[in-house]
Amino acid sequence: MKIDHAGAHATFHRASRIHDVAAAYRASTRTFLSRGALLCAAACLSASCGDNSDTPSSTSTGGGGAASGGSLPTGGSGASSSGAVPAGGLGGTTSGGSTGGSATGGVAPPTGGAPPTTGGASTGGAVTGGVSTGGTSTGGVDATGGITSTGGASGGDSSGGAATGGSGAGGSATGGSGAGGSGTGGGTSDDATIVPDPGWACGMADGIPSPTQGELAFTITLDITDTHDVGNTPYGHRRLLDVGGGTISGDRMSGSVRTGGLEYELTLSNGVVEYQGINILETGDGSLIFVRSCGVAPDENSTPRVIPDFEATTSGSYAFLNTGTFVATRELTANSLQLDVYDVSNVTAGEPRVQITKPDGVPEQPWECNTTKGTKGAEVFTESVSLGGSFSIPNAKYGSRNVIPITGGTTTGRVQGAILNGGADYQLSGSLDAWYTLAPSNGEFILVRNCGPMGSLIPWFEARTDGDFDFLNDNTYLSSDPGMSGGGVGITFYERQ
Repeated sequence: MKIDHAGAHATFHRASRIHDVAAAYRASTRTFLSRGALLCAAACLSASCGDNSDTPSSTSTGGGGAASGGSLPTGGSGASSSGAVPAGGLGGTTSGGSTGGSATGGVAPPTGGAPPTTGGASTGGAVTGGVSTGGTSTGGVDATGGITSTGGASGGDSSGGAATGGSGAGGSATGGSGAGGSGTGGGTSDDATIVPDPGWACGMADGIPSPTQGELAFTITLDITDTHDVGNTPYGHRRLLDVGGGTISGDRMSGSVRTGGLEYELTLSNGVVEYQGINILETGDGSLIFVRSCGVAPDENSTPRVIPDFEATTSGSYAFLNTGTFVATRELTANSLQLDVYDVSNVTAGEPRVQITKPDGVPEQPWECNTTKGTKGAEVFTESVSLGGSFSIPNAKYGSRNVIPITGGTTTGRVQGAILNGGADYQLSGSLDAWYTLAPSNGEFILVRNCGPMGSLIPWFEARTDGDFDFLNDNTYLSSDPGMSGGGVGITFYERQ
């Protein structure tokens, strides 16, 4: 089945008036979706399209590594014939499965990974945010959630770190670091294997090896134009970074980063940090590459491990991105974020190992689309979304993507304010999956992801729990399909019954 992306692209750019922009957006989306929408929507529904289940429903292999236990099924997340402009946040759950690769939709969902190491509780006391107070036993997991290493410290007393006064393999004194352990003010050894919590496994549930044990492939430097402190949400403390472009340099790939990317940081109460990003790369020869990344760090003093899942055209110079296994280090400065991407295809995760666990009672931040269905109730708020020119990534790893940048807009109703410039509708195989950020007039920020098959768009919101829009965190809402609106398209959100 061949989809006429060139026709869709040309149709979109023929629009010159406000009315024509929205009409062309719908025409572009119809052209992209019409030949595959019914088949993909059926496949999406039959595979549950990310239904908060840990049961795999499809299998794939690919670059970046998908966690055993699921990834987005073919068809991606979301679809609409008129072209939704869903918002950019974090949403979704797991379906599908893959070991060593990711199924349609990006990096493997964090669910379905290996459980925390068992075999011993803390010796000497409970834990506050990290390794146990007074020492850890082999394989032990702290009570509050945090980091547990193989081996442990003995003697002394510490809150949030390994024991002060002595350390064994896998432990560290307060303020320092040992092989495979982490203490307050310290950091995990760069040589240790990090075993992520099953709730954010990033496609490597059995352990993320040290990236520097592999071969440096290239470096991606993102220009950070703004940082938004979303605040404490149901999942942890959230920050959003706006990407205003960037560069790619290295022997295996060079080029630039398109403006409009989004980078997310989530800091948990025990110090663990989870990362996510979505960007479009453009190589020196004009090839476009979609990348969605997932990462984790045991604490703020440890070097993050980021697993990028690349979607490149399956033929040509960059097809290696679809099949390789990559892990990046992440370094953030005042106005840039550097990802040194290493090829770890030939690296085996070994000892020492650091186990990360989430605090008890904290929900897992979602990876795939919200699929909770219902009927539309009362209207909540309406968006008028501005759009940029669309472009496509043909014949990529999971199918051709049609990307429609989101450049701003306004909201009315129970949420009144603006839509930030950034994010996009990342359509894939007959589905819509758009990310962006709301900026209400009271100064808060709301992350939104709105996706689903046409006629069944379901949003996922993330907002401050102590703010005016905490009600959106219930995520009991439905979305209209996009329709013509001044300067772009309009979307209305409803209470779900």
